[in-house]
Amino acid sequence: MAVAGMPKRSGRVSLAAGLALAAILLPALPVGDAFAEPKPTIAEAKKKLARLNEEADKIVEKYNQAGEKWKRAKKKYQKLNGELTRQNEKVAGLREDLVSVAVSTYQMGGVTGWQGMVSQPDPSTLLRGLAAADQLSASRAESVRAFDRATEELRVSRDKAKVALAEADRTRDELAEEKAKADKMVRAQTKLLRELGAFRAGNPDSPGIVYTGPASGNGREALEFAFAQVGKPYQYGGTGPGGWDCSGLTQAAWRAAGVSIPRTTWEQWSWGASRRVSLDELQPGDLIFSEGLGHVSLYVGNGQIVHAPQTGDVVKVVSLSSYGRRLVGAVRP
Repeated sequence: MAVAGMPKRSGRVSLAAGLALAAILLPALPVGDAFAEPKPTIAEAKKKLARLNEEADKIVEKYNQAGEKWKRAKKKYQKLNGELTRQNEKVAGLREDLVSVAVSTYQMGGVTGWQGMVSQPDPSTLLRGLAAADQLSASRAESVRAFDRATEELRVSRDKAKVALAEADRTRDELAEEKAKADKMVRAQTKLLRELGAFRAGNPDSPGIVYTGPASGNGREALEFAFAQVGKPYQYGGTGPGGWDCSGLTQAAWRAAGVSIPRTTWEQWSWGASRRVSLDELQPGDLIFSEGLGHVSLYVGNGQIVHAPQTGDVVKVVSLSSYGRRLVGAVRP
């Protein structure tokens, strides 16, 4: 029964009242998390990591190439600058010679010293004086020519050194740009690996392990060196002794065996153009390259390789079947 003076109730709660009641009863959600995406599964994270590792191979290779280009440009500039310094010294010496000639000429009296010579009563004295004057004139002319030549060479050397310095500056900037990309990639890899609980810091002082495989000759020496690095961290741009990247390790291993190979994977593959072997004919010590030439490893024998894999991992021995990268070929140093 309705009470007089009171509005009649509806049998339903109004929409506004319902929303207010829901706001009171439901737990508050942070605005930013209201539509947060679910975290990726372990499988998805591993798949993302595989993509990052493949991309990192290319970025690190570009970084290494820029580093080698910078070293060459710097070396070229230093060589030309050294030549410029020597040329400066040569020009300075010739300038002193010219001053000495000028002083001698002045002291003789006039350009050729005619006044002194023609006053000599003995004709033989006059002839000797004329001969000396001719020699002086010829010497002075040659000094001037030598000075001119040296000055021109100095100008050329200076111009070459300027060009080399500009080239070195450009490659330094290129190196810094590639390093920034690599640093960003490493942060992404490290974050994902830590989330997966799979980050391995490694030990820069790892004693490694002993190679007992079938290799012989310098191939064995290369593998013995590589095995002694097992457990050390992967480090992009690393050339040891506390950390390695893939091509830094292979270069150092073969250097320990008395064979000089280039620094980067691209250069090692190109260097080995006449030394390539079929993947079906691998021998211990051979260099194995991945598709895209972003990674290189050393064949151990018995279906195994030793390599520096990627950020968050260490130098290790694994089976070739678990390599995880498509292969393009092999080189026998």
